[in-house]
Amino acid sequence: MKFVVIGGTGLIGSKVVSRLAGQGHEVVAAAPSTGIDILTGEGLDAAMAGTDVVIDLANSPSFEDAAVLDFFQTAGRNVLGAEARAGVGHHVALSVVGTEKLEASGYFRGKIAQEALIRDSGIPYTIIHSTQFFEFLPRMIQSAADGNTVRLSPALVQPIAAEDVARDVARLAQQEPVNGIIEIAGPESESLASLAKRFMAITGDPRDVVSDVHAPYFGAELDTDTLMPGASAWHGELSFERWVVDQPRFVPADAPRARAS
Repeated sequence: MKFVVIGGTGLIGSKVVSRLAGQGHEVVAAAPSTGIDILTGEGLDAAMAGTDVVIDLANSPSFEDAAVLDFFQTAGRNVLGAEARAGVGHHVALSVVGTEKLEASGYFRGKIAQEALIRDSGIPYTIIHSTQFFEFLPRMIQSAADGNTVRLSPALVQPIAAEDVARDVARLAQQEPVNGIIEIAGPESESLASLAKRFMAITGDPRDVVSDVHAPYFGAELDTDTLMPGASAWHGELSFERWVVDQPRFVPADAPRARAS
């Protein structure tokens, strides 16, 4: 099969490209660095020729409300238009568990618009809703920081490792379109504030974590289960403890490390 992976040089995309290529498929990693620009449309038609499945893993470089909405709408129209012209039979997109509950967030309004374009395109599709990636913990912590205090919601999360996300994206992309949403999540749940506190202890971050029900998540307040998957979600294998021992870029060499479970 031939796959085009939009965002194929990114965190998840590079892993998906590697997995699919390792299974003998033809894979195009679509990114500006490879001559394919989803905002201008440059290179899209040539890349789509003969393509069976498009996997859209692109994310907005800006989280400003108007910029996010413009990114997902412009990119979505360009990618889906090129797919329609090429007769692509399956569009796979990675989105976020809880997206439909987060209209108060400009970022998630952009994701809602992206999903609407996919549903209305007429192209068979699978939308994968994932929980938060372990790899995004530093970014979430930094965005919640105010001096020496990090304010985060006590809402529950069930984070997943990027490796598990890539595995499931590659697997679902090789299956028939479901024309609906499939959820994927990590193996364990805990509060967002608690997870951040554990991560910061391991990485030697001395700032205080405050659990605050009003702390925003991408601009929206969370209920306890806003970010939690349903009972039918696919579960990744890597727990936080197993994931963190393999993260030397986050963990100082002299810091105590969690033991693998």
